[in-house]
Amino acid sequence: MTSPERMKTEEFWNPEHIVEKFWKGLAEGKIYARKCKECGAIEFPPHLACNTCGYHETEWTELSGKGILKSFVFTGVLNARLELEDRGLKYVCGEVQFDEGPAINAVILGINKKKAREIDGKLPVRVRPVFYDMGRYTTLFFELDE
Repeated sequence: MTSPERMKTEEFWNPEHIVEKFWKGLAEGKIYARKCKECGAIEFPPHLACNTCGYHETEWTELSGKGILKSFVFTGVLNARLELEDRGLKYVCGEVQFDEGPAINAVILGINKKKAREIDGKLPVRVRPVFYDMGRYTTLFFELDE
C-alpha cells in the first residue's frame, strides 16, 4: 500500500454507496439510517461515521418513520416548494423527531392555515411518513397521524 499522501481512491473508497441504498429504500417505502456500533446513536440522513461520538463504524438500521412534529412554519416565497404548490398541495416545514431518536427538518403535507391554528397549541403532535414520487426519485415527507 502506498503512503497516505499518494493513496489511490480505490484503496480507501468504501464500495457501499450509502446514498444509493437510502434512495432505493425510499422508493420501496423504507427509511434507512445508520446506527453507530460504539454508542448506538442513529444517523439520519445516513452517514458512515457517527456524529455523536466520532466512531468510524456504523451499520444500516430501518426507521419506522413515525414520530412527532415539534414545531413548524409556513414557507415564504423564496423558500416555497414550487413542485408542491404547482400540484395544489398545502404544507408547512417543521422539525420532526423520529421515534427512534434523530430529528430532521421536513415537509409536512396537508396543513393549511386553519389546520395550523388547530394544532399550534397542541405541539408536539404525531406524524407518519409519506413516500412521495417526484418523478425521477421518491422523497420523504410527513403528514399528521390523526
